[in-house]
Amino acid sequence: MKTLQKGFTLIELMIVVAIIGILAAIAIPAYQDYTIRAQVSEGLSLASDIKAGVAEYMAQTGSWPVTLADAGLGSAVASDKSGRYVASVGVGTGTITITYGRDVNDRIDGQTLSIQPLVNVNGDVVWVCGNSADPVGADPDPGDGTDSVAGVTSLLDKHMPASCRTGFGGS
Repeated sequence: MKTLQKGFTLIELMIVVAIIGILAAIAIPAYQDYTIRAQVSEGLSLASDIKAGVAEYMAQTGSWPVTLADAGLGSAVASDKSGRYVASVGVGTGTITITYGRDVNDRIDGQTLSIQPLVNVNGDVVWVCGNSADPVGADPDPGDGTDSVAGVTSLLDKHMPASCRTGFGGS
C-alpha cells in the first residue's frame, strides 16, 4: 500500500531557503547602488538652475562666476541650496560642487560631485560632470585668462550617473 506525501521534505525546504539566500545576496547590493544613484540625481537636479546661471553670467561678462550670487541666485551661502539628500550646492570660479549629506546613504555621506564648465570652439558652455573626460576642443578659459577650476569628485563611479563616470565624454 502506498502512502501519500503531505508536505515538503526537510531537504526540499533547505534548498528553497538556500536559493532565496543567494538571490538576496545578489539583489540587496544592487538595490543599494540603485538607491544611491537616485539620491545623487537629486544633486544634479538642484544644480540645473545654477548651470543656467553660470552660462548666462559667462555670456554676459566673459568670465566665470565666483559665488552663487554671481550665478544669479540671491544667496551666496552654499548651504542655502539644499535638499533631502544634498547638504549644499556651491559655485567657485564657475565650477559647481554638490555635497551630499542629511538623509543620504552612509556610503556617500559627505562625498562631493563637481560639474566644471568649459567653453567649446563656438563659445558655448559645455559641462564636465564628475570624472568624465573633457570634450574635444573645450577650454576652461572663457577668454579672460581665468580658468574654471576642475572640482574634486569623491563619489565612486558606480554611484554616479553614466554621463559623470570615467571615460565618458562631457555634455
